[in-house]
Amino acid sequence: MKDLPTISIVIPTYNSEKVLPLCLESIKKQEYPKTKIELIVADGGSIDKTLDVAKEYTDKIFENKLKTGEAGKAVGIKHSTGEIIAFIDSDNILPSKDWLSKMVKPFEDEEIAGSEPLFYTYRKEDGYITRYCALIGMNDPLCLFFGNYDRYCYITNKWTGIPVEEEDKGSFLKVKLNEKKLPTIGANGFLVRRSLLKKYSVGDYLFDIDLVYELVNHGHDKFAKVKVGIVHLFSGNFGTFIKKQRRRIKDFSYYKQKKVRKYPWSSFSKLKLLKFGLYTILLLPLLVQSIKGWFRKKDCVWLFHIVACWATLVVYSIGRVQNIIFEPKIEDRSKW
Repeated sequence: MKDLPTISIVIPTYNSEKVLPLCLESIKKQEYPKTKIELIVADGGSIDKTLDVAKEYTDKIFENKLKTGEAGKAVGIKHSTGEIIAFIDSDNILPSKDWLSKMVKPFEDEEIAGSEPLFYTYRKEDGYITRYCALIGMNDPLCLFFGNYDRYCYITNKWTGIPVEEEDKGSFLKVKLNEKKLPTIGANGFLVRRSLLKKYSVGDYLFDIDLVYELVNHGHDKFAKVKVGIVHLFSGNFGTFIKKQRRRIKDFSYYKQKKVRKYPWSSFSKLKLLKFGLYTILLLPLLVQSIKGWFRKKDCVWLFHIVACWATLVVYSIGRVQNIIFEPKIEDRSKW
């Protein structure tokens, strides 16, 4: 790739007026040729000032009738023209002006199918849940026990707990993935070649790990973990954390029943799920994990690790029982 590629940045939105200006402004400040950036917003019917904000930065705003972020990504892809598709969520902030340039650099290697930041950027001024998620390198503490997280975790001192082949290329790690066990690559700053997406049917939804699974399954198994971060703002409080965990379990069960999902989540050991339950009930193992993280990055927010695991255990257990008794439904987003 001799010349800088054109990039289509796809941003799904839904009532995102609080975070979207920060996201779009960080994109505007990028030291990347503006003529090579296509900014696409797929909106799920926002009733706040989201659309007013978006119109200040782009005229490529499309309706996402299915409302979810996964559906928004599918809509964005269908309207994209760039050589590279960049999935940036509305609550993401690009932390440096050369972020896009660094993320595109690995594509000079023709084997690289996609690139993703190695870190979630930690900032002292952010809210406690945003800082916690940045420190553990994931938004769902259950991933810590499955090992399928995809950003650097201060507890384990690794970017994933899944064995992968990796080669240090200086500014990025070139990794080879196995379709049987995948890190949760594909969101919050994930870039992928559009030419590869054109080979497969995107459909009405684009689930992050399902996309990577399909690429790897077809032999496109080389990805770059670029040595940069990305800010992922957690907009809300503990109540919002509960709501998002509830959304995860309800949406997963619903789309699994509809046979929309592709990645075989059943391949993960049930013993790891049992370990999560035992660690949470016993408390002490979670405290040990928190202390390990605290020694690497001192922040009192590590105490939230215990709360987050307990909340996740309770919400997922209730959700699992409800999905067995009742017909699975996706989370109602009308009041978000």
